[in-house]
Amino acid sequence: MITDLHLDVRGPGLRAGLTHALREAVRMGRLAPGTLLPPSRSLAADLGVSRNTVADSYAELVAEGWLTARQGSGTRVARRAEPNPADPPAARTKPAQRPAFGLQPGSPDLAGFPRRAWLTAARHALTAAPHDAFGYGDALGQVQLRTALADYLARARGVYAEPERIVVCSGFHHGLALTAQALRTRQVRAVAVEAYGLDHHRGLLTGAGLRTPPLHVDEHGARIDDLARLRGVGAVLLTPAHQHPTGGTLHPDRRTAAVDWACSTGGLIMEDDYDGEFRYDRPPVGALQGLAPERVVYFGSVSKSLAPGVRLGWMVLPEELVPEIVAAKGHGDYMTSALGQLTLAEFITSGAYDRHVRSMRLRYRRRRDELVTALARRAPAVRVTGLAAGLQAVLELPRGTESSVVRAAAREGLAVTGIAAFRYEPAGSDRESPRRDALVVNYAAPPDSAWACALDTLCRVMP
Repeated sequence: MITDLHLDVRGPGLRAGLTHALREAVRMGRLAPGTLLPPSRSLAADLGVSRNTVADSYAELVAEGWLTARQGSGTRVARRAEPNPADPPAARTKPAQRPAFGLQPGSPDLAGFPRRAWLTAARHALTAAPHDAFGYGDALGQVQLRTALADYLARARGVYAEPERIVVCSGFHHGLALTAQALRTRQVRAVAVEAYGLDHHRGLLTGAGLRTPPLHVDEHGARIDDLARLRGVGAVLLTPAHQHPTGGTLHPDRRTAAVDWACSTGGLIMEDDYDGEFRYDRPPVGALQGLAPERVVYFGSVSKSLAPGVRLGWMVLPEELVPEIVAAKGHGDYMTSALGQLTLAEFITSGAYDRHVRSMRLRYRRRRDELVTALARRAPAVRVTGLAAGLQAVLELPRGTESSVVRAAAREGLAVTGIAAFRYEPAGSDRESPRRDALVVNYAAPPDSAWACALDTLCRVMP
């Protein structure tokens, strides 16, 4: 039942005005079919009119078919049949059909979100939270979460992280936008980016007025030596643990070279550790940040380990950069959800986060192995790379076939992404990276109920 109902009662008489207002509320969809209206006594008191005025308006609208009234069930908005379309079905535009399956990179298995464990953590966090946790708080983020992250990142990723150097944000995009603002304030003019990556990350940088010259990528990751030939570059954005999307790990010599470049030039390395927890064939590669904490901005989030919708990430910053990032954050999204932060803190400190990551690591490894086995049996000419870590693999295709395979998959109801979607080669670039045809396949994303069909379809469309 509606207890609050706004009506603009106009007209020469109260009953006529009320009848017109109710009729228009139904006509315009403000009162949906089946909605239970207030009793005549309640609405009369709210509007300051007599009960008979409301009762007469209701009766008139029931007679017109706008409302229905039954003894014991009150007065409701009538359910009306949908009008027949003016045009015959053949003349209407058919809406775009959603793919039955999706293997595009970017998302974990959302069906694997640990709802019960997360709810338990939320209850504990809410019970234990001090009253001031629900105020405007610290722009750095809730101290409980920053303390939990400092311990976890040091233990699991080799990050040098004190709570005072951590800024909680809404995910990598938010953190990158804040860092771009700080770099622009520092008069940085250009940030080097990997020549295979996400265009919206580059868009955040260019939107802040920064140039984004490319660093070409090979089987050993970004070519760090190319930084020396790029003029005016004050920072570089890297995915060293697992290059996105090619899947390689930055070679140890190049990790050292990146740190040497930053230390000798005063530049910053922005490290996107987007899926560092998921490594299968050997222990995880430690974060680059541990080699030079004062020259690396380390980004992490739960978008791959839990779900993007949690909207929680973090930056571990050089000490001198903390005030600048906090100032940038204060101009926009000052703070993220206190309850979300406290829940994640409890989730980490209770051990639930480690258990969840281990469980998903086993699930994703099984998926990866099933993908490799199926392709070896049904499409042996396809070489699979980028398998050591993460949630995706790269399927190398014969030259010139990428677009046709993507289209063939779409016809079968399978959404896949070609590696060309990640290639970045701006006009005027003085060096070209070798072109390749490949699919970037996210074996983690489909729920268990859809995985077998998605894998079968993928194998069928391989050249």
